[in-house]
Parts: sequence; C-alpha cells; structure tokens
Amino acid sequence: MAFSFSFHSWNFINFLSIIISFSLMTMESTVTQAASYGSVVQFRPSSWKLAHATFYGDETASETMGGACGYGNLFDSGYGTNTAALSTTLFNNGFACGACFQMKCVSSKWCYKYSPSITVTATNLCPPNWAQDSNNGGWCNPPRTHFDLAKPAFMKFAEWKAGIVPVMYRRVPCAKPGGLRFKFQGNGYWLLVYVMNVAGGGDISKMWVRGSKSAQWISMSHNWGASYQAFAVLGGQSLSFRIQSYSTKEIITASYVAPANWNVGMTYKSSVNFH
Repeated sequence: MAFSFSFHSWNFINFLSIIISFSLMTMESTVTQAASYGSVVQFRPSSWKLAHATFYGDETASETMGGACGYGNLFDSGYGTNTAALSTTLFNNGFACGACFQMKCVSSKWCYKYSPSITVTATNLCPPNWAQDSNNGGWCNPPRTHFDLAKPAFMKFAEWKAGIVPVMYRRVPCAKPGGLRFKFQGNGYWLLVYVMNVAGGGDISKMWVRGSKSAQWISMSHNWGASYQAFAVLGGQSLSFRIQSYSTKEIITASYVAPANWNVGMTYKSSVNFH
C-alpha cells in the first residue's frame, strides 16, 4: 500500500513538532537556570575505582603544609592531616583542589583488618618522576591515578612499612562546618583570593567579585590551585563573591564577605556553602 498524506496533514505535524521542540528548549533552559541560581544541588558520591596510595612526610605531617593548592598551613585552614597529593591525572590542573575522596586499603597484607575507610581532601600535587618507571617509583606519572597521603592519614588504614598499597576510592561530598572562607593576597590593583572550606564537591570552576560601589560582577581568572584573581581597584568597598562548583555547576553568592576596610593577608568567612 502506498503511503500518502495531504499538505494540510503535513502542515499540522510540522507545526506540532515546532511546538514540542520549543517546549523542550524552554524546559531545558529553565532547568539549567534553576541548577545554576537559587536551587540546592546535592553532590553525589561516585562509583568505586581502583588506584594506589603512598605517603610522604612524617607523623607530624609538617611536610604536607602549603602545597600546590595554596591552602597554606593546613591546620589553620581547617584541613588537618587527612589530606592527599594527587597525581597529575587526578589533579586536573588544580581544579580538583578541595575535592574529597573516600578510600580503603585492599588486597594487601599491610591493610588493617576489616578494611577501615578514610576520607581525605586534595590539597597538593604529586608531580611525575620521569626518572622512575611508572610501576617502580614513578607512582604519580601519567596516566596513573595515585594518591600520596599525609603519613597520619595513611596510617589509619595500612601499615606505614608497606610504602605503597592498592586502594579502592570514590569521590564523596565534603563535609565542612560553616561557610566558605576567602583568604586575600595581592595589592591595590590585583586581588588574589584562595577559596577554602568548600563543601559539596569541594571544587571551584569559576569565580566573580563585586564591590559595593558597583552593580557589575567582575570575572576572576584562575591563577593556580584554589586561587582566583581580579585585576581591578577594589579598595575601600565591601566585597561580595559569586562561586561556581566545578562538579555540580551550582552557583552560589556570598554577599558582603569582606568589609570596606578589608586587607591582604586576612581570611574572611561567609555564611553560605555548597551541599
């Protein structure tokens, strides 16, 4: 049987298709906007994956202070000793700074009984060691996924004598008390801000700043690690920040975080955070 239909039928179907397409576009735009502004986006744990873990420093974790994310003294910034340096593959050019990982030692005689799990925050980079084979000393060489833990963290799930152990790991939400913290550096023409105590995904992808004397948001560029910069004269006015999560794409606003007499070297706390 031949298939045929009238021009009027085609015209109606075409019109209906346009209406459906327009509705879907409107719906998609609405969902995207809702996910970016105002709605609460929950960061969900990822699936379990296999990697390896080593440790650096001693029991005091003094050698883990500072690091490629720029958090400085990890005790003062609230991260403590449950921290990790990530291999290049995981570090993602610093966009993984602040991310939280749950892991447990597996398939090794050095694992503690009952495989206790630990949760660590990414605060540093474990650089490649091209002088060593990736399976014999060059543990952080791409494309390996590897965690170099602070020694106190490593000792919570395995004997330190092991040196290296296989682990199962997954991304988990970061449980951080209170709001985001902003540590200021720079000068009168250049503001450099380190974002700390980030909950939810723990990571940041974009950031904006606005002075109380302006209605415009200034886009800040990624400097390194967990720091963002703005080349602008912002002195003498209260500062607000808008921050986007790298993982969930949620955007939150921290209003009037710093007073008009803010200064570099200071850390200012907000009342908002990711989930």
